[in-house]
Amino acid sequence: MAADLGELLVPYMPTIRVPRTGDRVFKSECAFSFDSPESEGGLYVCMNTFLGFGREHVERHYRKTGQSVYMHLKRHVKEVRLPPALCSLSELNRDFNGEDYEYEDEAKLVIFPDHFEIPLPNIEELPALVSESVTIACDAVLNAPSAYKKQEPESWEEEIQVSRHARSLRQLDNGVRIPPSGWKCQKCEMRENLWLNLTDGAVLCGKWFFDGSGGNGHALEHYRETNYPLAVKLDTITPDGADVYSFEEEEAVLDPHVSEHLSHFGIDMLQMQKRRFMTTENGHHTDNKPRPRVSEWEVIQESGMKLKEVYGSGYTGIKNLGNSCYLSTVMQVLFNLIEQHQQKGISARMLKALVSRGHPEFSSNRQQDAHEFLLHMINLVERNSAGSENPSDVFRFLVEERVQCCQTRRVRYTQRVDYCIQLPAPFEAASNREELLAYEVKRKEAEENMRPSPEPVRARIPFTACLQAFTEPENVPDFWSSALQAKSAGVKTSRFASFPEYLVVQIKKFTFGVDWVPKKLDVAIDVPDFLDLNRLRATGLQAGEEELPDLMPPIVLPEDTRAPEIDEAAVMQLAEMGFPLEACRKAVYYTGNMGPEMAFNWIIAHMEEPDFAEPLTLPSMIDPGPSAGDSPTGAALLGNSPPEESIAILTSMGFPRTHSIHALKATNNNLERALDWIFTHPEEEESDALSDMADTEPNDNAFSNANSHSDSTLSPDGDASGPRVKDGPGRYELFAFISHMGASTMSGHYVCHIKKEGRWVIYNDHKVCLSERPPKDLGYIYFYHRLSSS
Repeated sequence: MAADLGELLVPYMPTIRVPRTGDRVFKSECAFSFDSPESEGGLYVCMNTFLGFGREHVERHYRKTGQSVYMHLKRHVKEVRLPPALCSLSELNRDFNGEDYEYEDEAKLVIFPDHFEIPLPNIEELPALVSESVTIACDAVLNAPSAYKKQEPESWEEEIQVSRHARSLRQLDNGVRIPPSGWKCQKCEMRENLWLNLTDGAVLCGKWFFDGSGGNGHALEHYRETNYPLAVKLDTITPDGADVYSFEEEEAVLDPHVSEHLSHFGIDMLQMQKRRFMTTENGHHTDNKPRPRVSEWEVIQESGMKLKEVYGSGYTGIKNLGNSCYLSTVMQVLFNLIEQHQQKGISARMLKALVSRGHPEFSSNRQQDAHEFLLHMINLVERNSAGSENPSDVFRFLVEERVQCCQTRRVRYTQRVDYCIQLPAPFEAASNREELLAYEVKRKEAEENMRPSPEPVRARIPFTACLQAFTEPENVPDFWSSALQAKSAGVKTSRFASFPEYLVVQIKKFTFGVDWVPKKLDVAIDVPDFLDLNRLRATGLQAGEEELPDLMPPIVLPEDTRAPEIDEAAVMQLAEMGFPLEACRKAVYYTGNMGPEMAFNWIIAHMEEPDFAEPLTLPSMIDPGPSAGDSPTGAALLGNSPPEESIAILTSMGFPRTHSIHALKATNNNLERALDWIFTHPEEEESDALSDMADTEPNDNAFSNANSHSDSTLSPDGDASGPRVKDGPGRYELFAFISHMGASTMSGHYVCHIKKEGRWVIYNDHKVCLSERPPKDLGYIYFYHRLSSS
């Protein structure tokens, strides 16, 4: 029989390969499903490509490629019977990687399409010509590390070198102190992608990149002016370090003295407690220090209760890959919306590799923020759903922002797209405020007398107080009143211009202390099972209200000169190419002196405009009298168009000018959102190329009709081709929530509870059980589905 099988194998010998250095052997998970060697059908590894396939997909691979020889891997799991005294302890902590299970592995070669099987221990019985080469190939596959284990270190171990400026960095004694929050670029008011220069403490924005990080390049511009070489990204500072970039070396670098350099500007990392981690029986990392609230871990995981395990479609756990619970909880909620059939205890390695590819944080093995990952998933789906049905439509809604000038009482209404409502947790509204004050007194006394701290008291905050804090008017920093054409006091209120099919609510539990120590607010919120938000529906411009003029703030010129700062060397470089001098000056100015290449892209995008070669004219150099603001000419000059710098950045990426303007208008001039808008409106590009019309303002009040409460699918710009908004009644029912345990989103553990078939179910990594006491008051992210209007 062995000889017969050997003869069958001979024709396929050229297709059997030995894995070489660099080959990845996918022997842990199917490329199309979550099947593994532990699955009922096992896993088939192609002996040519080394891809893994479950039983349902291996046939398709054979038919498509003609590859006939696969290694079939099967793991039989045997439960170890524990003594009765230990059974109760094991029930909740049972893990296929634990000591209460044993394995029996089986491997054999399978020849398709007839499924001839050759057990690997018997392979030496094959003819010598076949046996030697096949044995080498099989041993190499069996001994090769899993593709996922092989790539895990590569996802976070980067070849970053110490900067040559780190040791001798000069820092100015200029008295600059950086606060723990509220940062903005010193040149353009941008509040994202901010970099702190480690020489003079300047906070400036980075460049705009295709991956979604954004800025106007002012940090690089500052380096060119000063030659101060090192900068640190503000939102990456942790007790363990920070992201440092060297402008002179043009790469990310290490700064062994970063704590001292940050301390120079009031950011004291030396006093911040290092996170120490230990691995729990579930495979995730937790703080190796006394937990601030041990009961939080017990309550959220429902420890100590005999929870009944459940199985089947919709009740499938996800194994922890090491700090992957943030991903598991988010995906469990998203899977719940589509009810996919899954096997028991799936391993999401390939899913994680796919959705985190190219992302510096989610591709690492570190714990991450579940809320940020949810938005990343939505953004990923958005970018890959162009021209087809977009699953993210169910989360998308419009927020109407009303800004009022306190001096003139005139108003402006704008709309923006959002996917999550973030609610503050106002401590001052706590129902147990007296108890909190008493605890604080006792805590200070214990600290002064060096006694143990009293048992912490958790603040109990009504959900209505969180909602009220969200809807209350807030001051607008640096508000520029177009009615006064000057800075003034302004207030902003937000309302729902549409209600999504699924409403995501995040409780803002995480913040920074004045000493830069990240902390988590210990709060309990009485989140309701049912929500009625109809009273928060936007109403649009009301009778008697007068709108603010649609004018852009003037460009402020340096006090010591009346002319704009322009890189004349870049101007002359462009002029030598044959372009009009004034056009070159405008190109360099409107691209922020970011170099001739960026200015050249601006020229290409604007050279067909009638005023292309006319002299540069700035709004601040025009008479601010009635003729400029009220006449059609003045309105055309100062009116509807977004900032030219933003338009230039988008057009330099190859997008049509009118399309870029539409995107910026639809997203309130937010570059990152504008890029996403463009990706979700590919059909707009064709119409932009055919017509130079459509520079008109979107109808900002398209969804402000308070009487329009029936289900509808619309777009914020009033165009059926725009981002879809599934508007409807504002009544919701809670169906899921994600909870976090630990002091920081970068550590601790996540679990989720989902309401299925009228009962709550807890998903704690691979364990899925019926919930006895769902801790709804300790959740971090809540998910509601809209109730029908009937």
